[in-house]
Amino acid sequence: MKSKKSRNIVITGASSGIGKALKEAFIKNGDNVIGISTHDDDFCCDVTNHEEMEKVFAQIAKKFDKIDILIPCAGFGLLGAIELTPFEKVKKEYDVNVLGLISTIQLAFPLLAEDAKIVNISSVCALYPVPFRGFYSSSKAAVSMLSDGLRIELSKTKIQSTAICPCEIRTNFSKNRVQNFDTNERYGKAIELASSGISDRENKRMSLEKATKIMMKIINKKKLKPQYVMGTGNKILTFFTRFSTKSLQLKILTKIFYKKK
Repeated sequence: MKSKKSRNIVITGASSGIGKALKEAFIKNGDNVIGISTHDDDFCCDVTNHEEMEKVFAQIAKKFDKIDILIPCAGFGLLGAIELTPFEKVKKEYDVNVLGLISTIQLAFPLLAEDAKIVNISSVCALYPVPFRGFYSSSKAAVSMLSDGLRIELSKTKIQSTAICPCEIRTNFSKNRVQNFDTNERYGKAIELASSGISDRENKRMSLEKATKIMMKIINKKKLKPQYVMGTGNKILTFFTRFSTKSLQLKILTKIFYKKK
């Protein structure tokens, strides 16, 4: 559905996956889209480089008087045992997924329209833990919590904050996931099997086209909810977690996702 007027939309991580799909959808919709990513975009910049991001937003301010929708979408996955994953890889995960998002939001604030929307791309992994994806899950849980905090702090304004938790989508995200297969007697082949399990579900993932349509419908809503969970199975699981103990949740998740042989 075409918007009534052209909006100014800033998307990080706009050169691939969900970010690129949303960028293309908004352009088709007639909106002005400013893409930020490490390559092949309107602005080539790493969201972890705050000083360079300051320069990017200074240039955006010269061209556009306001930002109507901000979508911090830059992020990547990390698989590995919490015990054994090199700290440098862990730091990079949080630098991009959490600190990069914070940097983007803070720098965008002076340009946000009176009724702007901040659409944070979280994940269903933020809703429940999965073995050997603890770093990614916790980074996305931070995104969801930051989004909730923003929503409360902005509740006396017309600016809205929401978090979209996408289900597994057929993109290059899994292929580009950083994987650390270091193991020991505690884990055996469990890390390798966890990675194989992700790959085996590739054909069961939601198509990027369908996911984009769902997300566009959400973003174009006049009044946003605090959070949107994508995927029927994930909605059921999220509902279940409201009425079960943490011990039961972890026991079920362990049985589903933790395979040692």
